[in-house]
Amino acid sequence: MKAKKALKRLTRVEALLSDVLKQYAASEKEVRESLDSAKASVARAFESVKGHIAAALDTKKAKKPAKAKKVKRAALAATVKRKAPAKKAAQRKRRVVVASAPSEPAPVSETPNTHAATAEG
Repeated sequence: MKAKKALKRLTRVEALLSDVLKQYAASEKEVRESLDSAKASVARAFESVKGHIAAALDTKKAKKPAKAKKVKRAALAATVKRKAPAKKAAQRKRRVVVASAPSEPAPVSETPNTHAATAEG
């Protein structure tokens, strides 16, 4: 699950627990203690996830790519784009050569005509 989504859900859960705690009477201590501990657990989880987000942002800032790398990628993309049309042109030339080649006539069979032999006899 993404961290932002987890934070939203944890916030919602904490709000729901607060509402349930308000609805319980003070005389039911066992239930209130369980809900209080659950709410505290949710708060700890929220802080933990928030800390992970901050750590991830710090590492992303430290690992920013240099501008030179972006230039290399652009140069590589430019060479790839140049090669692609040449390759397509070569394929078109092959198709034209194959299409313009004269087709051979159908072979003539040298089998004797059986109908002619039966007509004579």
